[in-house]
Amino acid sequence: MSPPRAPLPDALARWEREVTERIENFRDPRQEWRRLFSEFLGTFFLVLVAAGAGMVNAAVPGSVSLAAAVVAPALMVMAVILFMGKVSGAHLNPAVSVAFALRGDFPWRRVPGYVVVQLVGATGAALFLRAVVKVSSAYGSNYPTHGFSGPSAMWIEFVLTLGLVSVILGTASGAQNVGLLGAFAVGGYIALAGLWAGPLSGASMNPARTFGPDLVAGNFSDYWVYAVGPVAGAIVAVGVAYVLRGRGGDPTAVAAAEGTLIAEIENTHDDGGA
Repeated sequence: MSPPRAPLPDALARWEREVTERIENFRDPRQEWRRLFSEFLGTFFLVLVAAGAGMVNAAVPGSVSLAAAVVAPALMVMAVILFMGKVSGAHLNPAVSVAFALRGDFPWRRVPGYVVVQLVGATGAALFLRAVVKVSSAYGSNYPTHGFSGPSAMWIEFVLTLGLVSVILGTASGAQNVGLLGAFAVGGYIALAGLWAGPLSGASMNPARTFGPDLVAGNFSDYWVYAVGPVAGAIVAVGVAYVLRGRGGDPTAVAAAEGTLIAEIENTHDDGGA
């Protein structure tokens, strides 16, 4: 018979209760619509900036530099993580949702819903931009640069996404969790990746980001590059995370992947809004 468990310090016991409450609250299906709306809205804003840079530059030639075009989405991702990350985990990317699920930090049954609203959000942003900016959304999509083959672009997207998802999984892990400061690590990586690889493949690293503009433009000729590369890179990143830190599923990583929407929201409704 094992010896009795020593009482936990008050702060640790309180943290344990909070994590348990958050996980239980996440599994409450009554809160799912909030998370899906968060993923839709976050992906909408991401693609609004990412695709908008190219489309605005087409409408007003020379108005958006390459540096601005790659840094702006990075800053938007930072902002979305900071203001909505606690609701849904701020995946904003089908490859990230798949990686969290493979890692054991996110339930597989939630992945289809997340992916669908990410694609819808990206498409909504492309439709909005086409209506307002009055240029084809093809200017806001990603394509291998002239003279750079599709397979070569796919490998660039693979390596870039491997690094991106490694950063996301690493900053979400219990061993290295840095809380909301993880937003700066993720945003910084996106900016740095885009600054050197943007001229080659567009540095999408996100199947949804490219899907929306391609769907609205009606051109999927190179979309396979931006589906295969990021998804494959995300899968390998899960293997890298296992080598570096072992199995996933620790409470801190689960909270980061699922969001930490607290139960007070539901309690407020139960108390009649008081």
